[in-house]
Amino acid sequence: MSESTTAALQPPPSGGTAAEPRSNPLGKFLGGSAGRNIGLIIALALLFIVGAVTSGERFLNLDNMLTILRYASIFGVIAIGATFVITAGGIDLSVGSVMGLTTVLATLTSVQLAATNSSWLLMVVVALAVGVGTGLINGVIIAYGNVVAFIATLAMLVAARGVAELISGRSTQIVINRDFLSVMRSNFLGIPLLIWIFLLVAVAGWFLLNRTTFGRRTVAIGGNLEAARLAGIKVKRHIVLLYVLSGLTAGIAGIMMMGRTTAGTSTHGLLYELEVIAAVVVGGTLLIGGRGTIVGTVLGVLLFSTLINVFTQNNLDTSVQAVARGAIIVVAVLLQQRFAVRGTGRRKGAL
Repeated sequence: MSESTTAALQPPPSGGTAAEPRSNPLGKFLGGSAGRNIGLIIALALLFIVGAVTSGERFLNLDNMLTILRYASIFGVIAIGATFVITAGGIDLSVGSVMGLTTVLATLTSVQLAATNSSWLLMVVVALAVGVGTGLINGVIIAYGNVVAFIATLAMLVAARGVAELISGRSTQIVINRDFLSVMRSNFLGIPLLIWIFLLVAVAGWFLLNRTTFGRRTVAIGGNLEAARLAGIKVKRHIVLLYVLSGLTAGIAGIMMMGRTTAGTSTHGLLYELEVIAAVVVGGTLLIGGRGTIVGTVLGVLLFSTLINVFTQNNLDTSVQAVARGAIIVVAVLLQQRFAVRGTGRRKGAL
């Protein structure tokens, strides 16, 4: 046997070769969901430090912490529903307008009088029905009408806001049902009900996405719609359900908004869709679909809520806030692209 043949049969050195790349546990951990969540927690901790240094006791007192959580709870509930839609590769630009429409219809004088004569739950049912109905319309147009989600939900954004303005006459409708207000403004264990609702929706969303076939189908559709269809998933029906879920969370947020502001108006939820999408993306859900994280969304919501609170405590201009949020979104998307490319490279290497 020749020396060259013998050398070719020798095992590779213990350090490995280019054909057998070393595994990097730390890099894998940091590139995974746990690593991304830790990064968000660190960013949130840094914001708290900045708030404590610049505002001191005003920022750290319990009332201010509850203010942050109350603000986060309303658009956080919408963000949970949006996480499912974006995980499936879709988008819903109408959630803010839908929330405004739910507050207007649920605070109509006729609805409130009927609720006074029966139960305050009637206002809740009306708000949820409006949210589900608009979500159903979005889903049917997108799934069965083959309209691009961006265009369909943009149309709903304009239409829902317009309907709310026509019905309310662009005026604020005051909530007069005392039972509704007493429930929505109540506390449990010293924590406002709005925060508990956000917590329950987040837990339910996490379970639905991570522990059910509905969640697995959502991820599969976002990863490869055609492959999901060939695998037997009823893609169109599932897409409709995703937009119904998004509308439902917008309806829940509308109920929370009525309880917090004691009013229904067409201006409720204005530009909320941008904050929602920003929180979902910063939290680690891929805009191209195929990966979603409820924990990341919650952290993203808290990050933006804390950022806004720090700016408000320091009397910074709203324009500065907008620039800061825009910068955070750009950085988050760039990081997403990097991790997505890296993940694609690992999958190709495994084939």
